[in-house]
Amino acid sequence: MKLFPDGEKVFEVISRYDDILTIKEKPGYEPGDTLALIVPFLVLHNITEANISTMAAVPAFTGGAEKLISWLQNSSWKVFCITTTYEQYALRLTQKLGIFSQNVACTSFPLDKMRQNLNKEELTLIQTAEAEILKLYPPADDAQIKMNLDKFFQELSATNIGRLIAQVKPVGGRRKLEALNRFAEKNGQPLSKWVVVGDSITDFRMLRAVDEAGGLAIAFNANQYALPYATMSLASTLLSDLTDVMKSWQKDGRTGAEKLVREKEKLGGSDNRSYFHWLSGRKEIDEVIEIHRRMRKLVREEAGKLG
Repeated sequence: MKLFPDGEKVFEVISRYDDILTIKEKPGYEPGDTLALIVPFLVLHNITEANISTMAAVPAFTGGAEKLISWLQNSSWKVFCITTTYEQYALRLTQKLGIFSQNVACTSFPLDKMRQNLNKEELTLIQTAEAEILKLYPPADDAQIKMNLDKFFQELSATNIGRLIAQVKPVGGRRKLEALNRFAEKNGQPLSKWVVVGDSITDFRMLRAVDEAGGLAIAFNANQYALPYATMSLASTLLSDLTDVMKSWQKDGRTGAEKLVREKEKLGGSDNRSYFHWLSGRKEIDEVIEIHRRMRKLVREEAGKLG
C-alpha cells in the first residue's frame, strides 16, 4: 500500500475496519480479510503482481528467523508456513527460508487479471471511496468507519470488479486452522504433536486449537487478540530465542517446555530479549500484553500497531 500516495493511511483505516468486522463476528468474515478489502485500491493505483514479488526480493526477516528455521530443518522437524500473505510474496519469502512450496498455505491473488477488468464507473466508485477513507484517518471513529466502508463494499459487490475481488479468500482465521488441519492430516500428525507460532487476530483460532489439543501454541511479539489463546509467549527481537523451547518440546513434550519456560520467566528478559511467559491456566495477562506491545512496536515498526 505504500507504493502509492497515502496508501499506508488507507491501509490503517481498512485494517481497523477488519478488526471491527472480526470483533462483531460478521457472518462469513475472517480476520485477515483485509487483504481482500485493499484490493480495489491496489487495482486503482495500478499495483501489479510483479510489484508484490519484487518487494520480497530483499526480505526483512525477523531477527533469528533464518537461524531458527535452519536449525529446525537440520533437527528432523518439518517446517510449514501458514500465512495470510499474497502468494507472490509468500512463496518467494519461504523459498529463501528453504521451506518447500507444498508446505506453504497462502492467499491466491490474480491481481493482474483484476486490473485488466476495471471500467470507468468502477474507477470513479473506488476513487470516491478512497477520498472518504482518508477523511477517517487516523482511525478513531469506529461507527463512522463501519458505516462508510459497509456502504462502499456493498456498492462494489454489484460490480464486475467487486465480483472478482469476492473470489480472493485470504488465509486467515478459520482458513488458517483449515490449512493446519490439512497439513496435519496429510502428515499423519494430530494437533497434539504440533508447535505453532502466531502473533495476531488472524492466528487466534489456530493457537487455540493447538493449545486445546495439548500441542504447543506460541504467541511471539503478539497482541491482545492472540495472547489469551496461546500456551506460552515470547517477546524478543530474536525468534531464535525459541530454540531451547523447541529442544525441550522435542525431548519431553509439553511438560518439558513448561518447565523450561517457567524457569526462563523467573529469570526475566533483558536487552529486548527472552521475555518468556507460560500462559496456559493464567488468568491475568495485562502485564504480558504490555511487554508484547512494546516489543511488537520495536520489531514490526509501524505494522506493530495493527490488529
